[in-house]
Amino acid sequence: MAEVATGLAHEYAVKTLNVVKEYEMGKQTLRALKGIDVEIRSGEYISIMGPSGSGKSTLFNMIGGLDKPTEGKVYIDEVDISGLDAYELAWLRCRKIGYIFQTFNLIPVMTALENCTLPMIFAGMTTQDAMDKAAGLLALVGLGDRIRHKPLELSGGQQQRVACARALANDPAIILADEPTGNLDLKTGKEIIELLRRLNKEKGVTIISATHDLKMLDVSDRIIWIRDGMVDKIERRDELDIEVGTLEGEEA
Repeated sequence: MAEVATGLAHEYAVKTLNVVKEYEMGKQTLRALKGIDVEIRSGEYISIMGPSGSGKSTLFNMIGGLDKPTEGKVYIDEVDISGLDAYELAWLRCRKIGYIFQTFNLIPVMTALENCTLPMIFAGMTTQDAMDKAAGLLALVGLGDRIRHKPLELSGGQQQRVACARALANDPAIILADEPTGNLDLKTGKEIIELLRRLNKEKGVTIISATHDLKMLDVSDRIIWIRDGMVDKIERRDELDIEVGTLEGEEA
């Protein structure tokens, strides 16, 4: 367990080596990933993009420790998470990785403050310390006056801001955002993207987003394009031959 608990900073936040993922579909074997090699540096903002069925969500799940590869290795801060047992994996997910989901995944009966506090309680922080820190994180994402509101009393954009605050609860090295703007309107989606970029810059956290949202291209350092279970190409933002437009009513 000592290897998992190391607090040393590493050049690469994530590294995958020949990651293969197969699913048994009756008598057939579906190969969702066909040998993925990627390296993501600490502090980068990465977007994983590709058409539906390309394997980007499967790769996202491998990186987040939500699923294990059939073959290959996945490293988080130089720890091979594909070799961890259930307890070690849960420990790493709690302390190293923050998650933001398309459907927010907030607990309906809990307030914004309580939702943000929960990961810290699981990590062993005292209730008062967790509440104090959660209040600060909610203020950071612009919800300092909404901490006592429950999810159904908040807009979709506000719920996603709560999810962003919750993802920061245990000071993770990595935030994984799965279609974070998928259930939001264009304007609110843009606000969440800008918030993630600000958190990336201010907190130095590595952000990895699986997305269809082309607005993500403007804030990403690099884009990993996945097609047919393989890395199609990896591009830097300044290399992209694409124009991401502004919203109606905005100045260019």
